[in-house]
Amino acid sequence: MNRSDRVWTRGFRCVWALGIFSIAAPLAWSEDAPQPQAESTTQDQSQSQSQTKTKSQSNVEEITVNSKRLEEEIPQELSKYGTRVDTISTTDILNGGYTDVAQALGTLTPGLYLNAKNGPFDYVDASFQGSRTEDILWLVDGVRINNRLYAGTTPLDTIPAGMIERVEVVEGGQALFYGTQAVAGAINIVTKAFADQPDGALSIAADSNQGKHADGYARDAIGKSQIVAYLSGDQSNGYQPFRTEDYQPSGTDHRRAYNVLTLGLKYAYNFTDSIRASVDEQHTNARLDFANPFQVATEYNERSEDLLTAKLDGKFSDALQLFIKPYYHWWTSRVTQYDNTIPVSDTLDLVYDHAPWGYKDYGVNVLTEIRPGGPLEYFGGYDLQRYTGSDAALVITQHTESTNAVFGQVRTSSALFQNLRLSAGFRYNVPSVGQTATVWTVNGQYDVSPNLYVRGSVGTTFRLPTTEELFANDPNDERGDPNLKPETGTNTMFSVGGSADSGQATLGWELIGFYRQLKNLIDYATFDAQTNQAVFGNIPGTVKTKGGEVTLNASFAGALSVNANFTYADAEDPTTGQQISRVPKELFKSGLDYHPTTQPWGATATVNYFGSTVRTGLWDGSETYGKAVVFDASLRYFLGATRKQRIDMTLQNIANKQYATGLGSGIRDSDGSSYTFWDLGVPRTLRIQYTYGF
Repeated sequence: MNRSDRVWTRGFRCVWALGIFSIAAPLAWSEDAPQPQAESTTQDQSQSQSQTKTKSQSNVEEITVNSKRLEEEIPQELSKYGTRVDTISTTDILNGGYTDVAQALGTLTPGLYLNAKNGPFDYVDASFQGSRTEDILWLVDGVRINNRLYAGTTPLDTIPAGMIERVEVVEGGQALFYGTQAVAGAINIVTKAFADQPDGALSIAADSNQGKHADGYARDAIGKSQIVAYLSGDQSNGYQPFRTEDYQPSGTDHRRAYNVLTLGLKYAYNFTDSIRASVDEQHTNARLDFANPFQVATEYNERSEDLLTAKLDGKFSDALQLFIKPYYHWWTSRVTQYDNTIPVSDTLDLVYDHAPWGYKDYGVNVLTEIRPGGPLEYFGGYDLQRYTGSDAALVITQHTESTNAVFGQVRTSSALFQNLRLSAGFRYNVPSVGQTATVWTVNGQYDVSPNLYVRGSVGTTFRLPTTEELFANDPNDERGDPNLKPETGTNTMFSVGGSADSGQATLGWELIGFYRQLKNLIDYATFDAQTNQAVFGNIPGTVKTKGGEVTLNASFAGALSVNANFTYADAEDPTTGQQISRVPKELFKSGLDYHPTTQPWGATATVNYFGSTVRTGLWDGSETYGKAVVFDASLRYFLGATRKQRIDMTLQNIANKQYATGLGSGIRDSDGSSYTFWDLGVPRTLRIQYTYGF
């Protein structure tokens, strides 16, 4: 056992021990003893006054943060001015019995296609209203976590569900506030937040894929100080990630394992009710298998990651608020790969021996809000990002880039219009490598009546080249181009929505249309025969994405909630004229949650469908997969009147459907010929979790 394994194993045992203690602690508790009153049912507050979404009851009381902060208000402010924002709560995640954030968002987020390669804590294919994976910006507590080494390497493979307070999903082009890669949307994962009252919970879980899970958090306020601590551990040998017929004799690793340990600590000091300074640190250790059905005996990444931020947020008067956030994101991984010989023997070939790859991303964000009390309000900001990264395995030598950006926005206030809200803004980006990029946005919402609204947004977007695209120099493989232009485009979205309330039932609905164009696409543009390298360049032509979305939410008698979402996205590849690779045209999601206040139990059921999907770049060109329907269900039972203890049972993929989350090209041992293999989604899996809230 190496040092990384020992660190992780000790940490996981500590988390698991805390979970066992949480079971022992309440054993002496008797239902005959006087009990506090049961928690009241909580409901989601829609980001739009015209939308309604009911949230089921939670075993852990949701604590209200003492005051809103400027950064925390950005999604809510955007939603008032025509941007569609969805919020996934910790209750939604807990009720669904999800292991990691990818599982939760793939099931719960309207318009988002998200499929993990081989189950929890793995790379994912993601598409937001027909976008590519690289067109979505991911953040944790407002800090971008996208891997700037590679555009398509998603940063979700080490984020457990147990550390999440909520997830804010901001749709459409969001380059104004969030910068590069927010082409189709920005998704902010908010970890356990500060609270005014003591609060916490401990959970342990196990599943039928030999998985073990434990997490816990605690938070409190002492005088002017607030503190939050959380930790989460996940370990599993995994499931068989490929069809049996896809394995070659040389592919001897038939289960994909993962080990993930996350620890977080936050401290805040409130100088006044409106001025707060805080420091957050989150550390992750992980060992993640990369599954392969041929030649590979074992391949894994050992990950170490730190996300450190400091924040100063102050409201100095009714007219002026200021936010400053320096941050440091350090991420390193070492890849090890042993291959079998062909034919298979007792000898293994060492391909990579802890080969390092990773990056450092650090900088500062400044945001100010000025509300002078007249017809207009003003927002302005400055971003500095410095980025350095390298990859020894794929030959990307150490390079450092920096980007300076300024942005501003003007908004109308209620003093100018009562039912109409408008905003317009710009962002100017100056990278140290490559060309500058300027973007603008115009947004608006008009409330026709209390139960009917129309809203829309028009703007431009950009994506800066990655380190791979700029500086890769892998012999006989690929080479970057330091003179690449940023990808640029336009994003348009309009919708009409409304709500109805009969007293016993509420209904929220929205019809959405979107249109997006992207040009200067970055891909392999030429081939250098002398060096045998594919060379990155800006591809001529424009990717055009157009489509629509229908969203419905309803609740009945405060005990039953239902939601449904259908998305159609036609995304045209300029080189082929067909749907772009790994993006389905159709996506359907629906969920039902039963949460009676008079009963000690509740239930959740979901259905998730993604349509026919094309995969290009295979040995035979392109092939299709998809048209998969997955049903999940969860049952929860509360112990005692306080509902502080609960047992959750989740059955994922009830029908045990074998379906492909993606396709890959393999090589047969027998004759060296090529074939196509399936990456398999999670099989039928039973998960049981116990939670004790305090």
